[in-house]
Amino acid sequence: MSSTKSLPSTVRALLQADPKSTNVTLVERPLPSPNLEKGEHLMRVYAVSPCAGELTWAGMVDTPGKEIITCDDVAGVVVTAPENSPFQAGDEVYARTSYWRAGCARDYAIATTEELARRPQNLSWAESAATALSAETAWQALFKHAGIGKFDSPNWKGKRILVTGASGCVGMWIVQIASLTGAEVVGTSGPSNVDFIQSLGAKEALNYRTCNFKEWAEEKVENKVDLVIDCVGGKSLEGAWWCVRDNGLVIGIREPPEAKRPESLTASNVKDLFFIMEPSGADLAEVTKLIEQGKCRPIVDSVWPLEHFQYGYQRVESGTTRGKVVFDLMMNTRKV
Repeated sequence: MSSTKSLPSTVRALLQADPKSTNVTLVERPLPSPNLEKGEHLMRVYAVSPCAGELTWAGMVDTPGKEIITCDDVAGVVVTAPENSPFQAGDEVYARTSYWRAGCARDYAIATTEELARRPQNLSWAESAATALSAETAWQALFKHAGIGKFDSPNWKGKRILVTGASGCVGMWIVQIASLTGAEVVGTSGPSNVDFIQSLGAKEALNYRTCNFKEWAEEKVENKVDLVIDCVGGKSLEGAWWCVRDNGLVIGIREPPEAKRPESLTASNVKDLFFIMEPSGADLAEVTKLIEQGKCRPIVDSVWPLEHFQYGYQRVESGTTRGKVVFDLMMNTRKV
């Protein structure tokens, strides 16, 4: 625990006042008050990262009583903590916090023990903030939902994985982590990102603009994959179904795969599932090990001071980013 006597009474915050509107404003809000009995920590926020589409979520999900502060990916320093927490005042941490609480785009924010992990010491604050959501989604897709085994399981050796949207924020993490297991990774991307995803560990890169997935899969039996992880949805997901072999699995993180299953698909006993990641400091800690070993890394597209949040959100929604957009809350007082 630490004293809060020297802390400000109000903080800057990005507020989405109307859940039916995507307008965000920079306002003053009271200093958050953590509930220590519920494992809540008060953090001094150094950087946060918005997520594509997050400004539409409030209009689709009923969150009565929730003040909509944006950005749930955060990196910062613990200010106050429960006495029994492994994270105490002064610890440098990062997290993906629960959407069901107010977000972290404010000078001080709340995170629970279960959400937190110590941030990698070989990353900048911006890189730390860019990691949690994407890396945890990749980790959970591979090691909680694929059913092949844990990270170090020999069952991954020789498995083939198709990742659609492999140059996207989640896709690039799936490519990096999956390639470390010994699996063969095939990634899809636009033509400008083919070399990029191969540099991340993909054995093969497919240009989704010119590749006919059905023809590619039928070209030779070796092209078929055991696991599809779709990060795009739509036509990419529909095409990816043709690539999975008998007894394979299709995982979707954008939409349920079953809705895009081709009626004439001939592969047998193919299962599918859709999931939404659950914030997990334990999963993030596993990713931290790989980052600190230099085996994988986040990609930051651009960094903006909090006051320039409009430009940051425009960049997020442009569809042209490579990596994550970050808001640096300390940009006016130190170098990024």
